[in-house]
Formats: sequence, structure tokens, C-alpha cells
Amino acid sequence: MDLFICFSILAIVAVFLLMYFSIISNITNPINVKLPPGKLGWPIIGEILDFFMSSRNGHPERFISNRTNNFSSDIFKTSLIGEKMAVLCGPSGNKFVFSNENKLVKSWIPHSVQKILLSEINSTLGSEEMAMWRNIFFESLKPEVVKKYIHAIDHSTKQHLEDEWASNQTLKVHPLTKKFTFALSCKLFLGIEDPTDMAKLADQFVLVNAGLFSLPVDIPGTPFSNAVKAAKVIRGELRKIVRQKRLYLSEKEDSETSRNMLSRSLAETNKRGKFASDNDIASSILGFLVASHETSSSLLTNLVYYLADNPQVYSKVLREQNEIAKLKGAEKLLSWEDTNRMKYSRNVMNEVLRIASPSQGFFREALHDITYTNFTIPKGWKIYWSVNSTHKDPKYFPNPEKFDPTRFEGDGPVPFTFTPFGGGPRMCPGNEFARQVVLVFMHNLVRKYSWEKLIPNEKIRFDQGLAAPVNGLPIKIKPHRDQAVE
Repeated sequence: MDLFICFSILAIVAVFLLMYFSIISNITNPINVKLPPGKLGWPIIGEILDFFMSSRNGHPERFISNRTNNFSSDIFKTSLIGEKMAVLCGPSGNKFVFSNENKLVKSWIPHSVQKILLSEINSTLGSEEMAMWRNIFFESLKPEVVKKYIHAIDHSTKQHLEDEWASNQTLKVHPLTKKFTFALSCKLFLGIEDPTDMAKLADQFVLVNAGLFSLPVDIPGTPFSNAVKAAKVIRGELRKIVRQKRLYLSEKEDSETSRNMLSRSLAETNKRGKFASDNDIASSILGFLVASHETSSSLLTNLVYYLADNPQVYSKVLREQNEIAKLKGAEKLLSWEDTNRMKYSRNVMNEVLRIASPSQGFFREALHDITYTNFTIPKGWKIYWSVNSTHKDPKYFPNPEKFDPTRFEGDGPVPFTFTPFGGGPRMCPGNEFARQVVLVFMHNLVRKYSWEKLIPNEKIRFDQGLAAPVNGLPIKIKPHRDQAVE
């Protein structure tokens, strides 16, 4: 009898939920509006399970292609992370999103990500604050500033390879690239040199990244809960660094050439002339570090992965890098001019970005009712565009699973089909910095080592929003002292 009562209660609750969401759906969706084709999936969870499973199986593009093929449309509706969404696909969809920033659409950050990355005091960022921080990031990462970083990137890369690679015959690449890119970001953008300080932060970042795109259930022991707690620890450490820097600047002014991102954060004011608080600076830098070092480490790891699988590509890269080394003569550290000569290596990097983009897509919010290809995207709906709607589409990249750097020779891909860093006013401000880190790392790595994968068929999984080999890419390395130009 008790079991019957339990089932009856569950059935009543299920019916109530279905009726509730049906009513809400009718309220939020005007009857006469022609919505994009598609399904919203289950109440609350939507189609998120299918989305995540496609990514974890190594084929995030299938979530997109299955629906565009089924509905014969380059736009479809779905429900992800508790939000109704329109997914815009193809170069026309990319162009529409990029060209209508702050006109028809605005940037949107999932609530779970906001809760982890932003402080308890400032749980949301208004448009004015967003604009201020975006300006700080752009100023810290614009090409003329990145040029000044290349010597330091080259020096740090050489030191990393000597400390972490030289004494090993076998190693796991992804943990090492994460360690390298995190230390580099801390050094260049925060001025942190002490490895102890960096270790305090790095240990917690593992937990933050594991929970960012997990189910937002704040129960002790869940990835989300662990991420919230870890982020709080990181913000505490960052606040100490902010206070120390603020005290330093009260006694001595930075020169314009020595100002890093932290210095700019302390000096910048909003339109009302108000300086950012220590909490706001700590939260914003936390978000920047998550975005910068994780995506860069993913890109570096996947570069090593594909060079191992394509020895003919590796040989061409090595030849180009040795020629650049010969041209340098007595000068030891790389320069902006040197990385600009890396034409073939840049094509190789672009092909890695195409076939295994570190970031899989971005979110926007409709500011108004939007009409797109005869369908309406209601105001307040979220918009998702994925790099895989074009990067893995054979219409734009024939035989898309084949690693082929020649795709980027000549005029290159069709406009708006290669978008690893987004586009328009919201293009990732760190895209040139990431490219320079990869080119410098590639130069040093191929001139010192050849390598082979210890798990030949290791898959790349697109998990937690990032692309990385499932086992961290264990490899066996072999120095080739006679080939590199010392």
C-alpha cells in the first residue's frame, strides 16, 4: 500500500510539473510567433544530457549536425542549462551573431559560472562593469603589448622544457602544459614570481575547472560545490596579492611599459570615476585566469598530439623553425618578427584550432524579439553558437577529421567558417597572446625533441568546455641534439 501511495504521489508531481512547464511555455512563447524548429527536451534538464554525451564521446559536432539535418535548418531551438536557446549554425549564423553585438544580442554567462567565478558581494556584473573589465583585458592583451611579452614567453618556455621535460624519457603532456600556462599567466599578468604563491592557486584551479560546467547542485562533495569553495579560496589569495600591489603603487608608480593587468585593474575607473574594489578585481582576474591558462594548455596539448600523429607535418615545422633560428644569428630570444615568419607553423596551429578548438562555443542573450530566416527568437532567449557548426562541416572543410594544415594556405577558409576565438566586438581579447604562446612553444619544443604517443589511439574528449586527450597524453620523448640549431 505504501509503495502504491509513493507511486501515486510521484505521478501527481510529474503531471503537475508537465502542466506547469506547459503553462510557462505558453506564457513565454507568444502564440503567433514562429519559433525555430526543434525540441526543448525534458523539463528543467532540457537536452543537456545529449549535449554533454556528444562532447564526452569526442564528437560535439553531432549534437549540432543531427538537428540541422533532421530539421533541414541552420537554426534550431533547444533547452540547455535550464534556458531556452536558439542555436545559430553555419557562416551566416556566425556573421549574424558577430555583427549584432550590443544591437540585437549581448553576452551572457550561465548562472552557475557566475556563482563560481564572481564573489558573494558582487554576484553579477552590470553592462558598465563588463565594459570596464573588457577594456582592461583589451589594453593588457593588444598586439603592441603582446609584442613586449615574447622575450619573456621564450625565456619561460626554455626554462619549462629544461625543468620539466629534459630529465624525463616519458611524461604526461596535459598536466605539464597546464602548469606552464598557469605560471606564465601569473607572471605576465599579475607579476607573481614565487612558485609557492602560484602553487597555492594552481591546486584550487583544478577544482574550479572541474565544476564550471557541472550540474549546479550546491551539495557538499559535488563538483559544483567543490568549485564554489575552491574559487573562494583563490579569491582570498588574489585579494592578498591585490592589497600588496595597491600598497606598492601607493609608494611607487608603475611606468607605462611595466604595467601589467593587475596594475591596470587598480588604476582603471568606471564612468563615475569609481575604482574597482579588491573583491571585484579578484573575481575578474579569477575569471581571466580560468579562461586564459586552460584554453592555452588545451591548445598546446593538442598540438603535441597532432604532431605525433603526422610526422610529415612535424618535419616541415622543424625545418621552418631551424631556418628561423639560423636567421637570428647571435640573438637568442625570439621576437615578434620571428613569430611572423612562422607561416607554416601558424597554419599547423590553425588546423589544431579547427579540429580541436579549446572553446566549443559561446552564449548570447536576445535583447529584442529577433527575426532570423523567417523564425522568431523571443526576447530573453539565449543564443548559442558553436565553432563545430562550421569547423567540422564537410561543406567548408572537406574530410573534416583529416589533419591538413594546407587548408589555410592561399586565401584560406570561407569567411565566418573559422572562428576559434569568436568574432566581431566580442572576439576573445586573448587570441593573439594565445597564438604567440603556441608559436614560441612550438619553436622550442620541435627543435629539442621528437616524440611518440604511448597510447596510439588515445581519444580527444571535449569535456568541461575544453578539448583534451582523455588520459592527459602520455608520450615518450627523444632529444635530437644534432638536428636543432643551438
